[in-house]
Amino acid sequence: MTSSDRTLPVGYSDVAPGHVASVVTCLEMLNEPEKKGAALPAGVTLEKLQNPDLHAYRALFRKVGSAWLWYSRLLMSDEKLRAILNRESVDIYVIKANQQEAGILELDFSEPGQCELSFLGLTPEATGKGLGRAVMNQAINLAWSRPIQRFWVHTCSFDHPSALGFYIRSGFRPFAVQVEVQADPRLTGHLPADAAPHIPVIRPVK
Repeated sequence: MTSSDRTLPVGYSDVAPGHVASVVTCLEMLNEPEKKGAALPAGVTLEKLQNPDLHAYRALFRKVGSAWLWYSRLLMSDEKLRAILNRESVDIYVIKANQQEAGILELDFSEPGQCELSFLGLTPEATGKGLGRAVMNQAINLAWSRPIQRFWVHTCSFDHPSALGFYIRSGFRPFAVQVEVQADPRLTGHLPADAAPHIPVIRPVK
């Protein structure tokens, strides 16, 4: 399939009831920036996961992402998720504040010469305290400590309203826009029915 085959027509496109659609912005950083301040706030640590427990991982994933309708890792089979989390090329960190889980950072070096910022998110209790900037600086330093030529990330219209601007201020530049359609995880039971109340639920007609 060519890229033109995948392009949406100009105008409105219907989304099937029971599904959600988001506008995805892809961003990249093609040159290593000046080293960012490496210090994390007092009491904050990044703890690298080794052979993570799937139940504990999904619980943290929900805690961080439910408000923004994060669902990708919730829809995966245990086998597929375990394979991703245990790749040597994937680095997963639990962000902790005073020994309490405060977020998640995931860097994927699976593509030669590249690093994807797969996930960076904080729990509701940890937001609004400047922790996101400190962790992003850590992520940039960790990514460019490897021999890469490209660091990239994608965010979507379900995410925090300041997410896109945050990535741009961090040195990423947009290079593509996509639309993602997926079954609504609140209707499939993968997320609570009251998750992400800013995103309407359109139920199929019975």
